[in-house]
Amino acid sequence: MEKIKLPTLIDLVFPKFENKVLNLIKEIILIFSFSILTGVCSQLKIEIGLVPITMQTFAVLLSGSLLGAKKGFLSQLIYLLMGLAGIPWFSRGGGISYIFSPTFGYIVGFLFCSFLIGFLSEKGFDREILTCVLAMFLGNVILYVPGLLWLARFVGFDKVLKVGFFPFVIGDLIKIFLAGVTLPFFWKVLKVKNRN
Repeated sequence: MEKIKLPTLIDLVFPKFENKVLNLIKEIILIFSFSILTGVCSQLKIEIGLVPITMQTFAVLLSGSLLGAKKGFLSQLIYLLMGLAGIPWFSRGGGISYIFSPTFGYIVGFLFCSFLIGFLSEKGFDREILTCVLAMFLGNVILYVPGLLWLARFVGFDKVLKVGFFPFVIGDLIKIFLAGVTLPFFWKVLKVKNRN
């Protein structure tokens, strides 16, 4: 049985080239663009304690939905590896010692979040508001699993939700809603444009 993999929104915006080399260059540029976007968004932050509020989770949600599972995952893996290599684009710096930061588990969670949302987008979840919001919600949930488990090593399981989850619920719901409404809107716009 053949697996159905639908194009993502970015496939409509940047269609495939016939030349394989140009196509590979385009894919690399897109993947690195979302790595950089995640790094830039990590600097848009509000310091509230051990875990800051940032915009980087919004970039992660978009990386999966726009790039698809594999390329979204790769964009976040590059973000993680380049940050560990010393690029100071995590919310509080960079370097290999960041592995011992209380927030490192969330960065690991970005990989799973982007992959899951990308996988669901390739199944068409990003084309309708309800399914798009569901995909973003599930991606956000899976992001928190390694984030909270790692953070618990620093604050204990009794305080982990208070420190690493509750302060972010409203912001996360806003990001999920924004992505969940915006992507289906652009699908409709591009479908109309392609018909004309």
